[in-house]
Amino acid sequence: MTFVHSSVLDAPIEEVFDWHARPGAIRRLTPPWQPFRVVEEAASLADGRAVLRLPGGLGWVAEHVPEAYAPPHAFEDRLVSRPLADLLRWHHRHDLTAEGGGTRLTDVVAARLPDRLLAPMFAYRHRQLADDLRALRDLRSEPLTIAVTGASGTVGRSLVPLLTTAGHRVVRLVRRAAQRPDERTWRPEAPADDLLDGVDALVHLAGASIAGRFDDRHQEAVRTSRVGPTRRLAEAAARAGVRVVVSASAVGFYGSDRSDRDDTELTEADERGTGFLADVVADWEADTEPAREGGIRVVLVRTGIVQTPQGGALRLQVPLYAAGLGGRLGSGQQWQPWIGIDDLTDIYLRAVVDARLAGPVNAVAPAPVRQQEYAAVLGRVLHRPTLVPTPALGPRVLLGAEGAREVALASQRVTPRVLLDAGHRFRHPDLEQALRHMLGHMLGHAGQ
Repeated sequence: MTFVHSSVLDAPIEEVFDWHARPGAIRRLTPPWQPFRVVEEAASLADGRAVLRLPGGLGWVAEHVPEAYAPPHAFEDRLVSRPLADLLRWHHRHDLTAEGGGTRLTDVVAARLPDRLLAPMFAYRHRQLADDLRALRDLRSEPLTIAVTGASGTVGRSLVPLLTTAGHRVVRLVRRAAQRPDERTWRPEAPADDLLDGVDALVHLAGASIAGRFDDRHQEAVRTSRVGPTRRLAEAAARAGVRVVVSASAVGFYGSDRSDRDDTELTEADERGTGFLADVVADWEADTEPAREGGIRVVLVRTGIVQTPQGGALRLQVPLYAAGLGGRLGSGQQWQPWIGIDDLTDIYLRAVVDARLAGPVNAVAPAPVRQQEYAAVLGRVLHRPTLVPTPALGPRVLLGAEGAREVALASQRVTPRVLLDAGHRFRHPDLEQALRHMLGHMLGHAGQ
């Protein structure tokens, strides 16, 4: 069987071809709903090989075909790992043709797989590539060396490939012995004097997951993984002369004590609220002060509920909704500030390269929804009913009374005022559009 998917990209052919050759390309193109994990990227489109892993340890090894390498017009890969190679006979050709001022990209796949499995994957790849190229054009800058903490976390796994396909060099700060040329060992309690030598920008994502039962142990982990390590990193950045520090933060700054009937829009100009998370976030943000005092531009990315099937709330909700057991939480009237994973990584990239941004930036979609609307949209995307509401008691049992109040039942109508004023372009400002893209449930597959 032969499958063909084609679309026109708004970028010159050389730019599209070069993008595919950069580190991170395969990670940016792998659909998030699929079970593949990228283990090794191809070092070359001419003769490199990529290794992916499936659950259970089954390997997918694809080798590029030297005789088919014809930059900037074509490259090919074929599946060589057994038993999958014998079963699927996978052979994938990428054809690029200049068309007007853009590029027609055509994927031709010969494989023993039905079109219904390949169509969502390649529709996703083409949309993702088009959006990435547009974002990189909007946020173009000189190549930078960017140090990243939390690179292996949910956000880091998407952000690092975006940075490297943009032409930047990423240095991963890891809390173990460095094992690769792009890693440096980071001791949060005492960063090495040379940790940030040669670094232009620091992106600080690390911190214990907020999800969990809000007992004393969990709250201590949430606080101590942020408050203290962030200050020491900020001091290290000031000593090293880093140009910009971009630190993760959270909309928890605004507190959870606002009534779910309160329609007031919260912007970066609003004062902090009350509660455990508001206290932690305020102290976490204050820890960046040594960098600011050292003349460094500091951006605080106050993140909403991140939408990706690879982590966070959505990863837990999809199987529940798929089983027909999804529904609103509590009253469903609470405002839910959300952000798609790719829009979030675009915001981090903008924070690094856009000198106009400084201080708090609300990383949320421009259209917050009430929780009952969120439940209805997710059910519609997955073609499942949402008739089983979760009473407020459910989150209290799982998270404790304080955790339910601060996380599951919090109501925060947060808007991205700073980004809108900066003319930032969101990929997926609409919730349904965002969920359909990342879950592979688009209503149509344009470009076929």
